Amino acid sequence: MGAAYLLPRIVGFGKATELLMLGDTIDAATAERYGLAYKVVPHDSLMDEAYALARRLADGPAQALGMTKRMLNNEWGMDLLAAIEAEAQAQALLLMGEDHKEFYRAFTEKRSPRFTGR
Repeated sequence: MGAAYLLPRIVGFGKATELLMLGDTIDAATAERYGLAYKVVPHDSLMDEAYALARRLADGPAQALGMTKRMLNNEWGMDLLAAIEAEAQAQALLLMGEDHKEFYRAFTEKRSPRFTGR
């Protein structure tokens, strides 16, 4: 359901055609190379890698990450001019937040930021 719509947007039309028409399975390294997997790690490293990624996201700027996710979802069907305008508005909102101020202070003080999600 939706594979013919989504897959070309991820891997390109030619690879999507190949995958959908031939139905071949692909290994993890190929899935990563095609952009279908974020990262491939050895099985014994999986949980450590997953927790490290989760921690990195949790410690990041929640407001900016949320806005980025919203922009990725909303801009999918927009033309370029509409997308640029939407991003300009989103950036203006984020620049007024406490997390942006904290980022700037941390940058000038040469330390890691401590984001609060505000």
